[in-house]
Amino acid sequence: MEQKQQYVTIKGTKDGLTLHLDDTCSFQVLIAEIEERLSTDLFENNDSPLIAVHLQIGNRYLTNEQEEEIRDLVRKKNNLVVDTINSNVVSRKQALEWLKKEEIVPVCRMIRSGQVLQVKGDLLLIGDVNPGGTVIADGNIFIMGALRGTAHAGFFGNKEAIIAASIMKPMQLRISDTMNRAPDNYKEYYSEEGNEMECAYVNKQDQIIVERIQLLTHLRPSLTRLERGMM
Repeated sequence: MEQKQQYVTIKGTKDGLTLHLDDTCSFQVLIAEIEERLSTDLFENNDSPLIAVHLQIGNRYLTNEQEEEIRDLVRKKNNLVVDTINSNVVSRKQALEWLKKEEIVPVCRMIRSGQVLQVKGDLLLIGDVNPGGTVIADGNIFIMGALRGTAHAGFFGNKEAIIAASIMKPMQLRISDTMNRAPDNYKEYYSEEGNEMECAYVNKQDQIIVERIQLLTHLRPSLTRLERGMM
C-alpha cells in the first residue's frame, strides 16, 4: 500500500514546537493535515503549559486571511499558540522597503547652516556640508565635497555604516549611537593643507576612527559587491 505523503512535519525544540509546512500542496490540503496532526490529547490538555508554535512555510505565500486561519486552527488547541511565521517569500511592500534601504540616493546640492538632509539607504552627496548643516542616512554617507557640518550614518542602529568625505573637517560625526565631536578649537584644529579623502567608522572599542579612504576595503570588505581577485 502506497504511503500517504506528509505535508506537515512537527519537531520539538527548546523554544516550543516547529511545524514545517509543505509549500507545494494546496492550502486546503495543508489546513486539513495541520488539523489532523494536532488532533491528539497531547495538544488538547488544559493542564499543560502554553507551547509556542513556530511555522516554517518555505516558498509559500500566505494572505492575511490564510495566516489568520492557521493561527485560529492552532489556537483551538488549548495549550498551543503561533509565535512566529517564517517564509522565504516577501511581499511587494517589503521588497520595495528593502530596496529603499539598500539603494544609493544621489543628491547634488550644498547643505547650508540650519539645513537637514535625511535619506533612506546610502547617501551620495555631490556638494559640501557647511558648518551648521546636517546629513543623515540609514546606511553609509559618501560626500564628494567638504564635510564641515554634521554627518549621521547608520541612523537606525547600523554600526557597520561609514562616513566618507573628500574633505573631512566635521563639527560632529555620528554612526549609529556613537558620537565624535570636533575639538573646541574647531577652526584652528583643521588646516586647509593636506586635504585627503578620508572615511570614519566605529572600531571594536566603540569609538569613531578616521582613516585614509584607501583602508576602507580592509575595514569594510563587504561594502563593495565586486569580487576580490578581479584584475
